[in-house]
Amino acid sequence: MSQVGDREVPGHSRGGQMMTRDRAAPTKAVLLLALGCLGAPTCQPDVESVARTGIEERDSAGIRIVENPRPPDGSRLGWRIGPAPSASIGEIDGGEPYALHRAYGATRLSDGRIVVANNSSGELRVYDASGTHLEDWGGRGEGPGEFGRDLTRVARWAGDSIVAWYSRFETGIHVFDGNGSFGRSLGMRPRTLHPSAVREDGTILSSDYAGDSTSDVSTWNGDGALIASIGNFPSSETYEYERPEGGRGIRGVAYGFVLERGFWGDLTFIGITNRYEIRAFGADGTLVRIVRRDHVPRATTRADADFYVERSLSFERDRDPPPDAEYLQSARDVFESTPLAKAFPAFSNVIGDAAGHLWVREYDFPDEERPAPLWTVFDAQGRVLGFVETPAELDILEIGEDYILGRVVDEMGVESIQVWPLERAGG
Repeated sequence: MSQVGDREVPGHSRGGQMMTRDRAAPTKAVLLLALGCLGAPTCQPDVESVARTGIEERDSAGIRIVENPRPPDGSRLGWRIGPAPSASIGEIDGGEPYALHRAYGATRLSDGRIVVANNSSGELRVYDASGTHLEDWGGRGEGPGEFGRDLTRVARWAGDSIVAWYSRFETGIHVFDGNGSFGRSLGMRPRTLHPSAVREDGTILSSDYAGDSTSDVSTWNGDGALIASIGNFPSSETYEYERPEGGRGIRGVAYGFVLERGFWGDLTFIGITNRYEIRAFGADGTLVRIVRRDHVPRATTRADADFYVERSLSFERDRDPPPDAEYLQSARDVFESTPLAKAFPAFSNVIGDAAGHLWVREYDFPDEERPAPLWTVFDAQGRVLGFVETPAELDILEIGEDYILGRVVDEMGVESIQVWPLERAGG
């Protein structure tokens, strides 16, 4: 019998405590920001809804701490997305260049070209700004500029070059120029590291699984040399279980926390989703900023546990080929014995954009369907600006100054990479 629901767990530090006591008397300054409603997709703007809320800032032992209120319910920041994508790549009848499969990564170059990391073919597929296929780079193989297995992400790097990384186990990083010519491969030794994000100045953020559900987070330069160690952090909430086929496995706790990390301008951010707090570190790995937002934890219930079981089983039933009744019963036993987190995460994921803002997505509770994902946006100093909605079903990969790039999988399983225009009006 194949193993049920097992997954690799990234690392994170118990020692990397996310809460510290202030050791200096704070100096307080109260800032007032106006929040308006936004005409984003699925958002019904209310021009009468304008709120003024207090933001509290202070310094403590050289660390800037920003305490933010939650934006008022129903309010929206005056930015607009859409109403339709400016480019959509991926269709059933468009031929091989448009048939995407496991296209987990994409980026947009300065001239508008879109580069898609198509995992199944091991290719970087290149399209113009309207979504017309131009050429392919790389490919499956072991030669220079080819991807051995598991092509996962692509991102812009220094100049208009790009980096792409691949393989779950022996990570490889390839560098291409803006014309698709292979430049070099990066090897970060003495240990294999796992890129989480790349910044255009050539900095690589890596999360190295350290065991015991923790990760060592660090930054590296384009030559594969260590810049700074950010720290060891708890990466996920897990437990051990007995596999139906024998042996022990590690699985995530239902609705458990995870580690979010990435770049925020010239800072590196860390967020553990069990509390609404983002920590930002400077180039040398020193903590320089703590950003918090008001949040009332919501406790999990027996109904949430039942929802988790049925949702997990639905994924198992969708396997190809369909599993037999014995397998599904074993899966149900595993899911029903999965521990439940005491409370839901405070947020789900975090993205830094090209304009220096930080986007934090609100957690979607199992019994409440939002018409579209809802994000709290913070400015470059960590002050809350307001809520923004993004297109439904869009898994965001990149946020530029005037666009949002993401991946959509429709109800038929057809994948597409979409570019949506973003207008940052009034904020």
